[in-house]
Amino acid sequence: MAPDDHIAGIEQLQQMLLESPGFTEFLLDLTTISASLFSTDSPMHCAITVERTGGPTTVASSSELAQRLDEQQYASDDGPCLTALRQQHSVLIAELVADLRWRRYAAAVSGEPVRSVLAVPIPTDGSSAAALNCYSPDVAAFGPQAVAAIEKHANSLSTILRLALRVHPAERYPDDLRAVLKSRAVVDAAVALVMMQNRCSHEAAMTTLQVASRHHNRRVQGIADELLGKAMATTVISRTANRSG
Repeated sequence: MAPDDHIAGIEQLQQMLLESPGFTEFLLDLTTISASLFSTDSPMHCAITVERTGGPTTVASSSELAQRLDEQQYASDDGPCLTALRQQHSVLIAELVADLRWRRYAAAVSGEPVRSVLAVPIPTDGSSAAALNCYSPDVAAFGPQAVAAIEKHANSLSTILRLALRVHPAERYPDDLRAVLKSRAVVDAAVALVMMQNRCSHEAAMTTLQVASRHHNRRVQGIADELLGKAMATTVISRTANRSG
């Protein structure tokens, strides 16, 4: 798990909020950061759920797996994340298939690569509630130190999430969600490409894209699109040359 000094700073989160065109996009950024912070040898999949009084529920996931695991909870209106959100306490599941509290949920996601779950509330205000859901493919992935680190991270998101709720009005039907997820996939692909080319970590690759974004005064997605386009063009030229030879 990430040490305390890797927790995202308030200035970084404020910059993300300023650059995000909508609330859903901002939540997607938060879930991506959360997943990258706490992934180790095994990937961590994260999701954030926000419920507003008298408004819609907004959900963002760092991966398609996290999205599917969350959707099973919303389908039955019950699960660890919804419990953490509505009762405002952490829910730890060391081994999903052996936890009697969540037998129905475990059965619903039995085909998915998830063994342990940690759901942590994110403090907001009286008109909303939020929670961070973390999924791991490993049994007992969340020891005491990991739980403490993730709870601290969730608390660190409180101030910026409250601000985001004020800045962005409720989105009843986020029609642009498909485009947002496509944008996230493009960035993820570019990060993977930088990792492969530079033999660096996910965090270092993401930092490279962010630095390029600030340097050229362009959004990260634009930099990612250009990088992937150049890589594809290089591949086509290389293959054509090989065939000609």
